[in-house]
Amino acid sequence: MKRSYPKGKPTRHAKATARRGAVQAIEIDRIYHMDCVEGMRLMPPSSVDLVVTDPPFAIEFKAKRSNYNRTQSRVLEGYNEIPQKEYFDFTCRWMTEVYRVLKESGSMFVFSGWNNLKDILNALAQTGFVTVNHIIWKYQFGVVTSRRFVTSHYHCLYVCKDDVKRKFFPYARFPKDSSDRSGKSLHYADKEDVWNINREYWHGDQKTPTKLPAELIRKILQYSSEENDIVLDPFLGSGQVAVVSKLMKRRFVGFEIVREYYAFAKRRLDSGRYRVSDHAESRTTSSLDLFEARLPP
Repeated sequence: MKRSYPKGKPTRHAKATARRGAVQAIEIDRIYHMDCVEGMRLMPPSSVDLVVTDPPFAIEFKAKRSNYNRTQSRVLEGYNEIPQKEYFDFTCRWMTEVYRVLKESGSMFVFSGWNNLKDILNALAQTGFVTVNHIIWKYQFGVVTSRRFVTSHYHCLYVCKDDVKRKFFPYARFPKDSSDRSGKSLHYADKEDVWNINREYWHGDQKTPTKLPAELIRKILQYSSEENDIVLDPFLGSGQVAVVSKLMKRRFVGFEIVREYYAFAKRRLDSGRYRVSDHAESRTTSSLDLFEARLPP
């Protein structure tokens, strides 16, 4: 889900979009193959309820098919990064537009690795966001290392425009008095700021090199949005945020500059499947099963 955006002037993709005149206004429940900054500029202010996004990390990671212990033909390429020296300016540009389109009652969850976390934090402060929580997403394993500790987490910054007006539904997942067999509060445990959620592995299906697990997005949507709310992902990647939002009866909009990723995300949304395969198959599954679900019509 990491793409590259040059510093300063409109990007090549944005210029191409402007020349074609293809997009004059942004419609909800659609995704767009274009620069997210240019796309958000076509959106009205205070029109989005929730932003969930996984922007570029600027770690110079080249995610090619050969980097993965997977069937290479099923891993989509196109992952690009931006120069580290441009990362702060790049982050301020897209966050400025997010701040403009976000409602006073809205919030944003932005994921970051540790390498350029300082730029994310400084950009959030500069654009006026209020930090609600600094969440740690702990996944099941990281890359094996020999000279340092293994990185097996991402940072998730939960921010808003107005801490009084922002939506939050504390009992959306567990009743206040719910407990497990040992008597521990399920509600309390689920609201701790370290989230242990496994990555997903799509054996036999097409995939992008990186994606947020559906359960992670589902948790965010349950706590910070309602049905029919508009959810925005400026860096759409495989379409994960849009697909899960649609599954959970939220409205969605997203932008992606890598053509192959955009096409993959659109295929998922158009087919009504959470996972897509090159093999013809017909499965009937519950809409509550996020990992094999058909989207609602």
